[in-house]
Amino acid sequence: MQEVLVLYYSHRGSVRALAELIARGIESIPGMAARMRTVPRVSAVCEAIEDGIPDSGAPYADIRDLEECVGLALGSPTRFGNMAAPVKYFLDGTAGPWLSGALAGKPACVFTSSASQHGGQESTLLSMMTPLLHHGMLIVGLPFSEPDLTRTRSGGSPYGATHWAGKDDNTLITEEEKRLATALGRRLAETARKLSRP
Repeated sequence: MQEVLVLYYSHRGSVRALAELIARGIESIPGMAARMRTVPRVSAVCEAIEDGIPDSGAPYADIRDLEECVGLALGSPTRFGNMAAPVKYFLDGTAGPWLSGALAGKPACVFTSSASQHGGQESTLLSMMTPLLHHGMLIVGLPFSEPDLTRTRSGGSPYGATHWAGKDDNTLITEEEKRLATALGRRLAETARKLSRP
């Protein structure tokens, strides 16, 4: 079984829900499994640290997760059109895999959720792609051959899966958003399987 890393930070649960849908898509491909991981919050207090194991949800990621997996799905809430600080903080600590080229040639995709419909989802997706491209990863998006991409009135982008959560995170993931997130996971796993064949 080959594993694809689904690495995300979720503040209110929407990004986690997208991550689970992407994992479902990954695991629909024979021989592929999703490895779910998250990152801890970043504190403004220098001495503060998170517990080594989260209270609930996926375990915290470490560098080995990146190195051992054959692909990466990276998710973050939108923060002013950019990825959230915990995701950026984790990526800033990946100089080792960058120096060794451990991620070069592996496929990756990105996903996000925002409170407002025009909250910068696509710029957030693009901001997450930049460090992945520096690692030499191959970006997988959602092609317009996915019919939901032209029908959705909520989330979804050729750059990756998205969700419009609403101001109070009270907007449920739509059927189109669900299908697009699952399709993205499937596409990532299919690409990873093809690229990792000897």
